[in-house]
Amino acid sequence: MSSLKDRVTTLPGIKLQFNELSLRRRLLVSQLPLLISVVVALVITAVVSPAVFDSHSYRFALVLLAVLTAACVAVPWERYSPLAYWCIPVLDFAVVGGLYYEGRNSITGLSFLAVFPVFWMAWSGAAPRLAWILGYTCTTLLLWTPLFMQAGGVPTLTELAAPLVIPFVMLGIGIVISTMEADTTAQQKRLAATESELQASLQETRRRSQLLDAVLETVDVGVMAVDAAGRTILMNSRQRSNHALAGLTNGMDTGSDALIYGLDQLTPLPEAQRPSQRAMREESFSDVIVWVGTGDRQRALAVCARAVRENGTFAGSVLAYSDVTEMVNALNAREDFVSSVSHELRTPLTSIMGYLDLVLDDEETADLPAHLLSALQVAQRNAERLLLLVADLLTTASGTMHLQRSETDVAELVRVALESARPRATAIGVDLGCDCEDELHALVDPARIGQVLDNLLSNAIKYSPDGGKVTVRSRMEDGNLVLEVEDTGIGMSEADQREVFTKFFRTGQVKKAAIPGVGLGLVITKSIVEAHGGRISFSSTLGAGSTFRVEVPA
Repeated sequence: MSSLKDRVTTLPGIKLQFNELSLRRRLLVSQLPLLISVVVALVITAVVSPAVFDSHSYRFALVLLAVLTAACVAVPWERYSPLAYWCIPVLDFAVVGGLYYEGRNSITGLSFLAVFPVFWMAWSGAAPRLAWILGYTCTTLLLWTPLFMQAGGVPTLTELAAPLVIPFVMLGIGIVISTMEADTTAQQKRLAATESELQASLQETRRRSQLLDAVLETVDVGVMAVDAAGRTILMNSRQRSNHALAGLTNGMDTGSDALIYGLDQLTPLPEAQRPSQRAMREESFSDVIVWVGTGDRQRALAVCARAVRENGTFAGSVLAYSDVTEMVNALNAREDFVSSVSHELRTPLTSIMGYLDLVLDDEETADLPAHLLSALQVAQRNAERLLLLVADLLTTASGTMHLQRSETDVAELVRVALESARPRATAIGVDLGCDCEDELHALVDPARIGQVLDNLLSNAIKYSPDGGKVTVRSRMEDGNLVLEVEDTGIGMSEADQREVFTKFFRTGQVKKAAIPGVGLGLVITKSIVEAHGGRISFSSTLGAGSTFRVEVPA
């Protein structure tokens, strides 16, 4: 024992926590049971046999007990080894012996006062085996001493053996107490280790909680978490601002007076379609746009929700609200601009095409030189193509695509597209190749499929600025019309490939090379192919070229 350990000692009506006491007070508390028992014995002795107080050994025992009790608090035991204060319980055996020697005939059981020093040494845990030996030996000497000091001389073997049960009892008590002490100490160590782990876990939890709070308050996204009953269990300041804007006082967007609107910014969103209500129906969704607030303060929020489950049971949901007002306004402005410009272009183009039709239909036009007639036809064809492009811009803005299907020889469309693209290819040193069937009939919109071929060929030639080869392939596969355009141009990176069908997107390589374009060709091509019930795919390697493949049901 390095000290008397941190224990609770119970006295009549007093309960002291050892770890709150100094070492000296702990020793005093350990000495008090014997002191109190001796006081009780003195009272009984005074009643039944007051003559015992005249004995020198009895008085010596009382004086020694007083000295030892005073030494508990007077001696600076902290300066000495833990076993140093064992002198007190060892000398307590002398106290018990002195009392027993003179009072054994008057008061029964004085020898059992030895249990207190035995208990003290065994419970200290400093040296269990030494405590057992001292307890047994001192108790035996305590009982044998009166036998040797009696008038009859040396005691008989029978007399010596008679009191030996008590030392064995003391030995048993010592062993039991030591075992209990060892078990208690081990349990205390386990509890201390568990407490230490819990404290560390609690500290880590607090640290993570503080970090989470800091992150939630830093991000420019509203975050809210609700439990299975719809109660808000987490909300950052950004989301509190969103709720205030929507006129909400609690976590859930309920109530008919909530300022939550649909995409038109005017129609109140039905309560069942509001994000938190959908989340409570265990739905998970992304990028649902709602408008909150009114007037100039109205904002567009993109809402995402994910359900939380514990052991397969719905436990709540986490919602994130991102302010996308500027992006939505920018997209609307872009669509309005495209639509407005397209309408403005369509009027003069229609007029130009009308006059070209009049000139080409006039009988006198046949007398014009061949090169002028060819130029007029080229102007008419490109005006028609430009008008179709304007229509595509309108289609892109509106999101609709109209087809006029007819039985078409796609092989002829391929030949026309190649001939139209040949001058541009020749000008930059690109060879055009064709691996096509002679006849290829399909029920498609000829103008739109021609537009697909023109777009793919135009891109293949345009993105081969240093020359190379462009190959067109056409065939039937499993009832599908298959068109492929392969080039050996600049190709695309993996990042660019993910955005290739995005409106107005142009790759970094194209921008560096200053290649003209608006980034709508492939978007329109994809729309045409999908309107036919087909699909478009591609493969590309940066610096090695690209291959686009179109499959349309024939």
